[in-house]
Amino acid sequence: MRLSELLDGLYTKPIALPWQAFDVAAISCDSREEQKGGLFVALPGFKFDGREFIDDAVKHGARIVAVKGCPPKGDNILSGDRTLYLDVEDPKHFLRCLARRFYGTPSARVKCVGVTGTNGKTTITYLIESIIRAAGSRCGVIGTINHRIGDKIIPSKNTTPGFLDNQRYLAQLADAGADYCVMEASSHALDQGRLEDIHFSAGIFTNLTQDHLDYHKDMEDYFRAKSLLFSKLSSSSTAIINIDDPYGQKLLTLTGCPVIPYAVDTPAKVHAANIRYDLDGSRFDIIFPDGTINIHTRFIGRHNVYNILAAFAWGMSQGFGPQIIRQGIEKLQAVPGRLEGVDNDQGIFIFIDYAHTEDGLVNVLKALRAVTSERIILVFGCGGDRDRSKRPQMGQAACRLADYSIVTSDNPRSEDPAAIISEIVVGFTKKNFETCIDRTQAISLALEMAQPGQVVLIAGKGHENYQIFKDRTITFDERDVVSQCLQSRKS
Repeated sequence: MRLSELLDGLYTKPIALPWQAFDVAAISCDSREEQKGGLFVALPGFKFDGREFIDDAVKHGARIVAVKGCPPKGDNILSGDRTLYLDVEDPKHFLRCLARRFYGTPSARVKCVGVTGTNGKTTITYLIESIIRAAGSRCGVIGTINHRIGDKIIPSKNTTPGFLDNQRYLAQLADAGADYCVMEASSHALDQGRLEDIHFSAGIFTNLTQDHLDYHKDMEDYFRAKSLLFSKLSSSSTAIINIDDPYGQKLLTLTGCPVIPYAVDTPAKVHAANIRYDLDGSRFDIIFPDGTINIHTRFIGRHNVYNILAAFAWGMSQGFGPQIIRQGIEKLQAVPGRLEGVDNDQGIFIFIDYAHTEDGLVNVLKALRAVTSERIILVFGCGGDRDRSKRPQMGQAACRLADYSIVTSDNPRSEDPAAIISEIVVGFTKKNFETCIDRTQAISLALEMAQPGQVVLIAGKGHENYQIFKDRTITFDERDVVSQCLQSRKS
């Protein structure tokens, strides 16, 4: 797009004629991106100032830089014949106006589904993706594990990307002919406006339990952020809400669009009955306005019944037939790091799960407790530089629901791992645990003490393949760690 066309009405200061015809190939606010022939907007941030990274952006190909005030080098109009500087009063507002003009409104060309809540978001996005494929449609996913944009898989830095990335990904999906984009909507993203300018055809609410209170001042502030997805839905959208959750009940009054409530314990338009669990999966009936359908899934646990109900309700809102929806649900065999089983020849049931909140840990342990009377050995920790108040609560949950726990490191970040562990063990009221700072050793210990038929649950990191310390980030894939430990045990 020509610079003059891109800036028409957005920037009124004089620009040299040769620049007016310049063809802007990309817009960016991340100096690390390759942006040949691009326009870089230097944003002020919580920790860093984009002005500090202008040189990096130029090295990566940016030809135009928008920045508040005089740039670090040159004047505010033209520096030589290589870089044009634009002096903008509000870089954040300027970037959003640029994005609207550069990308158009991609969510008008792709049906966007927003999934929010403390737990269950990732699993629901995978379920919906599978339903869409069963219906013969095309889909992209933006979420915690990765971003699947057409044929590309992009590593995920955040559950929900920044404003500009969202617009870029949606535009790429629209250009590729995708019918849907399913997005995890984090409370941070909603609070920071990263999902602005996206029209959601549907919003899904899973639940709300304590998390992220290092960012939100209290649970009501956390709920306020989550509720933004629903208060901004248009009358043509659909809200799909778990009404067994008290915060779901509150949401019913905050959205002006049609609602499909789902539940297990409460009478709802979509609800489950005759639930049966075992280590091979779950079986239950979904009762909906047009009838009843039986589901047989590899997923175990009550929390996954809720996830499947949400996905079924969404499919129903799209007019997909119940058989197609069931086909999509039952075709999905696993979600990375969500009660992901690890095959082995030693007769142990080994699961890796992302549970990193008290509620998440309770859900997973209850799911396993419902399908086995054998011993459950738990390996878990808590992340550093995150909500500290949940640490003793997770210890309490482990003490109550696991037979034995090994408390270890998660991603300690800048904190002392031993200090984090000491805050977790406060929640234990009996001596059914030990501590081991090294996570590899902790996993090895759990596998060594497990007997055939028993369960080892490794919780907290799930799909992650790294571990973050104060001074470094290391490769750490728990599937590989388990494999190595099992081989050593076998030897």
